[in-house]
Amino acid sequence: MSYQDILYDAKDGVATITLNRPDRLNAWTGRMHHEVKAAMRAAADDDAVRVIVLTGAGRGFCAGADMGNLQTIQSGDVRAPAVEEPFDPKAASNFQKTYSYFPSVPKPIIAAINGACAGLGLVMALYADMRLASDAAIFTTAFSRRGLIAEHGISWLLPRLVGVGRACDLLYSSRRVSAAEAERIGLVNRVIPLDSFHAEVAAYAKMLAKEVSPRSLREMKREIWNAQFQTLGEAIESANADMGASFLSEDFKEGVAHFVEKRAARFTGR
Repeated sequence: MSYQDILYDAKDGVATITLNRPDRLNAWTGRMHHEVKAAMRAAADDDAVRVIVLTGAGRGFCAGADMGNLQTIQSGDVRAPAVEEPFDPKAASNFQKTYSYFPSVPKPIIAAINGACAGLGLVMALYADMRLASDAAIFTTAFSRRGLIAEHGISWLLPRLVGVGRACDLLYSSRRVSAAEAERIGLVNRVIPLDSFHAEVAAYAKMLAKEVSPRSLREMKREIWNAQFQTLGEAIESANADMGASFLSEDFKEGVAHFVEKRAARFTGR
């Protein structure tokens, strides 16, 4: 598939999806939405891809919804959103909404936040499995300064990362948050110097792609996201039900074999 608003590259087991409107700080458009979803499908269906990195071109990650679109809405041209096919019809209903499909992508998604991350861009980063930020990254929820609400599930996502009080602060004030503060409050996993950012993100993603079981990554991701809607007992029962299949898997056999034989792993994902 040819893309206009993103770039797609897959090598060394890692698919990199780059939001590619650098002159607009990669502001989100309808086309970008559909292209990112198509690229996620390409990565999910490619057996050679084991990890997905979502990042931005130029100085920004994603500055939120394109202001041209917001001006169209302001003028009264409000249209009902088109009904989309779910990314995975078998996934839990929570992961079949317009922007909440990232958890149903069966491979880890790393948001590599290189610069400005605001509004809808922040929402998309929060749906990723983890967030790595450059020390040049700046975060803002933005919604309260546009007369909007806590959109697209951020009212559920954000408190789980930073706590209710901090989520209220970030949403109510829409203040700018530095990369250092984002790491301190748990909004991002790690902050990396900008001059080595893309290289370190690539090295981490490649490590996940080469050194651990893709079957384990797939199953753990499903368990972690589903567990957000389970009791502890239900999570334990679900894991116990999954355990037997893991013992019978090829990756379990390889996991034991490469450790005993003191060699690099050759996982297949089966």
